[in-house]
Amino acid sequence: LRFFMFDQLKSWITWSWTYLWVLWFALVMAVFHLLHVPVKLHELIQQATSSLVSGIILKYCSAYVDSLATNSLSSWFPNQTRTDSSNENTGSEAEESNECKVWRNSMCLFRGAEYERYTNMTGREALSYYDMNLSAQDHQNYFLCSTDAGKFEYETMQTAWRERDPKLRLELAHKALAHNQNCATALILLAEEECKTVFEAEQKFKLALKAAEDNFRKSHSLSYGLGISSERESLHKFPTMYVANVYENLIETLLEMQSYGEVQSILTRYDEFNLPKSATIYYTTALLKVRLVAERFSPSVALKKGLTPAEMSAVEAIHKALEFNPHVPKYLLEMKPLILPPEHILKRGDSEAIAYSFWHISHWQRVQGALDMLRGTFEGTFRAVPFHVEKAHLFYPYPACTEATDRELLPSWHELSVYPRKETPSSLLFASGLAFGIVILMILVHQFPKPATELFNLPAQWFIHPLKQTYEAVDKFFLHVFSQIEQTWLFKMFI
Repeated sequence: LRFFMFDQLKSWITWSWTYLWVLWFALVMAVFHLLHVPVKLHELIQQATSSLVSGIILKYCSAYVDSLATNSLSSWFPNQTRTDSSNENTGSEAEESNECKVWRNSMCLFRGAEYERYTNMTGREALSYYDMNLSAQDHQNYFLCSTDAGKFEYETMQTAWRERDPKLRLELAHKALAHNQNCATALILLAEEECKTVFEAEQKFKLALKAAEDNFRKSHSLSYGLGISSERESLHKFPTMYVANVYENLIETLLEMQSYGEVQSILTRYDEFNLPKSATIYYTTALLKVRLVAERFSPSVALKKGLTPAEMSAVEAIHKALEFNPHVPKYLLEMKPLILPPEHILKRGDSEAIAYSFWHISHWQRVQGALDMLRGTFEGTFRAVPFHVEKAHLFYPYPACTEATDRELLPSWHELSVYPRKETPSSLLFASGLAFGIVILMILVHQFPKPATELFNLPAQWFIHPLKQTYEAVDKFFLHVFSQIEQTWLFKMFI
């Protein structure tokens, strides 16, 4: 009997648990019925429905604005993921696009005679710590070798190159120079950082050159060993010397002398050797081609008759230069202020644009009409071909790491130039602001109907009250005029 009762209880619990949801549903409906009046459930449902409709409208409005301004709004996010078409490059080009290699600026200034003077006058640091650390590494690679190990002056200079404090660096250089008067590396450091004028730095460099020549004469006995050294070991020294970029120094010197023919021959030789390109190469090529047509170039004539072959070649050269480094024109056209060039640059970055423009802006200004042609081509390129540096017609796609690397190379107070970026048209900004303003206004009116009504009535009264006064004044004026006319004898005679 006990087991029978237990089975009956178990079956009853199982049956009740199966249909328990009916009880819960009945309880929920009863609660809704009891709280219908005090909670104002009907109004809450209406508000939820209206909020749902407003959300759907806002969703479609945002989708419309996004589809209308895809190109312009995406320029605000320059570090976003590239499209599939820009990721199709393989091999060395893909590796180059993912690597931001830093190069030594062959046209950098002297720290003591120029950078330090700028800092003392303006109170701003001209160089970043990252840039100076790279220079310290370069100095150790250039001026120190394994044969210098154990020599007091060169061990001291190795410590000096790694030292961050300028005063301690100079003390170590003087200490090494006191031990050996022919220590060329100590003279180089003093010329770069201690001399206050360029003339003093030049005298120090001449002493360093003389010391290096004396040391070279003393090492003539080792020439036989150098001659029979393996070719592979000799080639290891080439990349270290190649970063000096002597071609760019020579190009700038010849442009200053206005020897354009020799510059063209150097550019031709540069192409034959297939050496790494730079902004100096491409913009100098564009300058030489623009120089031939800039004086006779007229935009109005070009629109009517089209471009001549020479003008087309010049425009294509500017397009090619723009695709390689799009930051340069803003500095050449003085749309952005120039700063002192850093000691290291990033190819295709803002640092390279500053280093090029600092020395070459005078060459562009010297050629009459060159900057006008550059301005027209620059503005037309970014207006007609959005994100042309991303499409990679002539080069691998514009690297996404340039902004971060340039930020480390350049001073923190400098406003960094970032590409790819296209300026947003004012009409789009107005339309977007108007759409978002209307949406916010609708939300405020829906949430606060009475204050919103009073707020709208107040400016309406301000606007209607002057009109009402003007209408009454005009009405009184015409009534006065008609009353005066009625009193005239001509009007009475006519009546």
